[in-house]
Amino acid sequence: MSTLGSSGIEVFPLNLGGNVFGWTSDEAASHRILDAFTEAGGNFVDTADGYSAWVPGNSGGESETIIGGWLSARGNRDSVVIATKVSQHPQFRGLAAANVAAAADASLKRLGTDHIDLYYAHYDDPGTPLEETAGAFDALVKAGKVRAVGVSNYSAERIREWFEVARRNGFVLPVAVQPHYNLVERAAYEREIAPVAADENLAVLPYYALASGFLTGKYRTTEDLAVSPRGGGAQKYLTEDGLAVVKTLTGIAESRGVEPATVALAWLRTRPNVAAPIASARTVEQLPALIASATLDLTADETTALDDASAPLAQ
Repeated sequence: MSTLGSSGIEVFPLNLGGNVFGWTSDEAASHRILDAFTEAGGNFVDTADGYSAWVPGNSGGESETIIGGWLSARGNRDSVVIATKVSQHPQFRGLAAANVAAAADASLKRLGTDHIDLYYAHYDDPGTPLEETAGAFDALVKAGKVRAVGVSNYSAERIREWFEVARRNGFVLPVAVQPHYNLVERAAYEREIAPVAADENLAVLPYYALASGFLTGKYRTTEDLAVSPRGGGAQKYLTEDGLAVVKTLTGIAESRGVEPATVALAWLRTRPNVAAPIASARTVEQLPALIASATLDLTADETTALDDASAPLAQ
């Protein structure tokens, strides 16, 4: 288990992404995935109030509603750590205090629970003073509606500013950060966010941990991208440097008898402050490779090989 910063909240070292629930996975498939995840020892589920408003016919909140229905049916709320986010739901844009309060109540209703374990500011809202936003999150914690606070998609400067504001006002401090980080997306995180995470003991929960599927090894040519609705996100990695990373990744995976995705996620676990990479599964069949990453410990040589192969992408 990993701990989320100073919160005392213990989580399985793989964070199951709920972005596919209500999008590429319908309710029944999503419940099967959640069942399989928890049966394998998983306890940490990530979602957001905006998931999946981008799907035609959806209005936002579908993922939370599906997770809430599953929690209710299984009666297992106390054994699952739920992370969700605010600022992107079509009805609850931004991080003004009144909006944060209303959005949190809407998320609680969809999830069918009286508390959110980890509540993120999903995207920075430059139009709202940080003091107002941090105060709104603090109020939710003091009201017992939220256990811990996180930030996602914030610049290092703004994260440091949040801490300054929180300390000055006696507000609860964030315990987690959710950045875009993986073997082929290293530079921005390692240069900017990692030092803040180290200074403030933030649990790092990387999203796009598999680079939109590129690090599963299934996308080697532009023709491969057409096989998945999410394949387009991997296109930018089809470069000499990106394919060199995949070659190293698949070599290690073959020698260990595991999937490339397992190795890619295990590499993230070697990075300082990383508590649980986020990865989603569209089907139950995709889960074992993800789950296996929680217990795969790479050797020093394997870690170095991956570090070196991805070094050009860390510049």
